[in-house]
Amino acid sequence: MSDHESRLRLDKWLWAARFFKTRSLAANAVDGGKVRLNAQQVKPSKEVKPGDTLAITTGDQRWTVVVEGINEQRRPASEACLLYAETPQSLLARQGAVELKKLGPMPGSNLRGRPTKKAGRQIRRFSELD
Repeated sequence: MSDHESRLRLDKWLWAARFFKTRSLAANAVDGGKVRLNAQQVKPSKEVKPGDTLAITTGDQRWTVVVEGINEQRRPASEACLLYAETPQSLLARQGAVELKKLGPMPGSNLRGRPTKKAGRQIRRFSELD
């Protein structure tokens, strides 16, 4: 395998490794600074190779992985996980975050969108007391 064949665009690798559902979502995450290659912010077209370190933020999860393989096609999750190895520190941090989430939700985490009419009246009443 030549050196060129052992490289792949970052956005395409993130899609193939199943960190993002679509390649455009992966490219947007890279552009938005959610993915760092070897501790540097890069463009989606930057090529990754085995041995590179990626710091990936998806939602409230943070991954630090080392690229182990290259595959241009999106394969099942059981095969996609063979493309990378998560660092032990990253694994411990993610497990700790899951435990914290189980213990209790963050205040206000269940609030979505605009307040209802009833909630709006309560907010106005509370604000008028000042």
